[in-house]
Formats: sequence, structure tokens, C-alpha cells
Amino acid sequence: MDYRYIGRSGLRVSPICMGTMTFGTQCKSEGEAFAIMDKAYDAGVNFYDTAELYPVPPTSNQAGITEEIVGKWLKTKPRESVILASKVAGAANGWFVPPIRHGMTAIDSFHIERAVEGSLKRLGTDYIDLYQMHWPDTVVPIEESLKAFDRLVQSGKVRYIGTSNDTAYGTTKALMTSAFKGYARFESIQNNFSLLNRRFLDELAVVAQKEQISLLPYSPLAGGVLSGKYNQDKNAEGRFSDYIHSPNKRQRLMAARFMNDRTLASTQKYLKIAAEAGLDPVTMAISWSKQFSFVASTIIGATCVDQLDASLAAMDLTLSDEILEACDVVHREILYPMG
Repeated sequence: MDYRYIGRSGLRVSPICMGTMTFGTQCKSEGEAFAIMDKAYDAGVNFYDTAELYPVPPTSNQAGITEEIVGKWLKTKPRESVILASKVAGAANGWFVPPIRHGMTAIDSFHIERAVEGSLKRLGTDYIDLYQMHWPDTVVPIEESLKAFDRLVQSGKVRYIGTSNDTAYGTTKALMTSAFKGYARFESIQNNFSLLNRRFLDELAVVAQKEQISLLPYSPLAGGVLSGKYNQDKNAEGRFSDYIHSPNKRQRLMAARFMNDRTLASTQKYLKIAAEAGLDPVTMAISWSKQFSFVASTIIGATCVDQLDASLAAMDLTLSDEILEACDVVHREILYPMG
């Protein structure tokens, strides 16, 4: 197993991370969620990612269920054999108002401390290995946020911290603030990154490489689009076939971004490359996302245990230069299909 370090931390993780955001919604059975995590664990996956907001889509009556499921499963394993990541909900002043703490969330001392205490209780553990900011706060100064995160590290409740859905400016500002103030620094950044969304390569990849902060790509299958299922049937079972008809405007916009004529056209080309290489398109897409020096671990998801086979097959796979170049040609032909 090619275990990799996250940033400058002591966290040594498998190249595949088991994401859990479907547990409690799309994956409705606790037993199935346990089977998914067990299969990943037995395959050598030691890294598991969750959040106080999960499952997705977040609702006020379901937020926290995923952490409870992960916490029950965690008791069946030696605690130190699992690298556990969770997240504090981002600020309510941005693109989304979280349905927790009455929609008043912020990345300030109060909310960070409330969030971590809730997560520790639901997860049934006295520490979280990697605690992440789910998305940035555009109002609260990053100095205050980092000071609060640093206290968690000093107290032992959190080993390391990370950011998510961040920009090159935000990430660099946070790293420089930590350096000048002597606070714990973000060791990871969890951003959307896939064959259909290469935006990380524009600027953030340079930050990641120069500052030794690891990318933890989420949605390497672009929400399932790269599996090819929507090319066969736009109403195929999945998040975006539901979202496209949702009364929620944000969900409709998200579906349109991931599942549109350009993304489906790109996917069709990637399906052909995978077929010619004798690869499952899921395996190829996940392997592509983890094949960068600044990536520590790629986050996969599943709603049933059978879905894991193609994802886990990417664990030890290295794509050839020929396949990588063929994928690059598709990108050049249809630039930034997700916008």
C-alpha cells in the first residue's frame, strides 16, 4: 500500500479515502453503511471522511446522523488504526445556509467549539485526526478562526486542521497567518477535482506544491457523471437526476453544472478511452484524480457495497502516459465543461 502523508502532518493515509456523506440518505441502511466501511477497511483504506452536516442533502432533522453511524462503526475497530476526518459547517453568509444552529453558523470561536464538541460526542471518540473548515467565512477574520482551531489542537481534541472549498488567495492567506501568529496551519484542502473539473490545476496546485498542503479531492466521479450512467439515461438513479427536478434552486443549479451537454459530451469521450484501455470508467476517473504529487488521498463514496469494487480497483493503479495524454486531449477539446 502506498500510504501518503497529508501536508507536513504525521497523518499517513491510504491513497483512497472513504467518504460517508450518503450514509443516512441514499445509503439508508446502517448495516449497509457498516458493510461499505468494513470492505474499505479490509482493502487497506485507513482514512474516513465525514462532517457535522452530513448526510447530503443536509436537512435540520438529519444533520449529524452520518457521524453517529460512523461513530458506531468506529467502535468495532482499533481507534488508532483509523484516520478520522470531520468538518465544521461553513458560514451562513455564503452560498448556502446550513440547517444547523438555527442557520447562524460562522467560523468563529463559538461555532467551532460547539461543532467539535457535537462531532466528538456523535463519533464517540475523544479526538479527531483531521478537522476541516467545510467552506470559508468571508466575514470573520481568518486570524480568529485559526486561533480557535489552534486551541483545539493544543487541547488534544484535534490532531491537525484543514480547509475545504477554498481559493488560492484564501488558502495562502490562512497559511501565512498561521506562520506569523504561530498557530496550527491547514495541512489539507478538500476541493472538487475530477476529469470534468480541473480548476484546481489553474492556481491552487502551485499553492499546494510550494506550501506542502495536500489536496484531498472530493467528487472524483463528478457526482457519478463520469460513471457514464447519465449518458445512458438522464433519469438514472442518482443525486442529480433528483436535483434537476428539485424545488430547491441551489440543487437545480448544482445539477445543471454537473450534468449538462458539455459534461456528458466529455464523459462520452472518457468512456471510450476507458473502454480502449480495458478499464472501468470509474476506476480510470478515480485513478486520474489521485495521480498528482500534491494529492494525498482521493475521497470516494458509495450507496451500496457493490459499488466499491470499481473504486477500490484504483487504489494501486497508475495510469499510463498514453491514457493521461488522451484525457488531456479531451480537456483541450471541451475546456472546463463544468464552467
